[in-house]
Amino acid sequence: MRYIKYLFLLAIAFCLLILALANRSSVQIKLLPEELAAYLGQPFSYELPLFVIIFAGIVVGLLIGFVWEWLREHKHRADARSQKREKEKLLREVKGIKAQTARDKGQDEVLALLDNAT
Repeated sequence: MRYIKYLFLLAIAFCLLILALANRSSVQIKLLPEELAAYLGQPFSYELPLFVIIFAGIVVGLLIGFVWEWLREHKHRADARSQKREKEKLLREVKGIKAQTARDKGQDEVLALLDNAT
């Protein structure tokens, strides 16, 4: 299975390399409309190879997707944290009840402590 994953990643890398080689020509990208750029006095336009713009778009899309999912799953992470705290609280209560029961039965306290450790 690991080899299939590596083969898949190699195929993706090869496709991205071919895409980069095919789109080496420079294109002008404008970050603002011409009127707004003239008003601000800065020409926000750059000459970049097309593959850089394509790869930057892919990276920005991935980052937006990761952040979106992280925000969407916040509720699930909060529920998991509260359930973990509740579980730990209940385990402490069960150990206390076992120790109390052992003391009530007249069992030695050392044996009760050993029983709680397991």
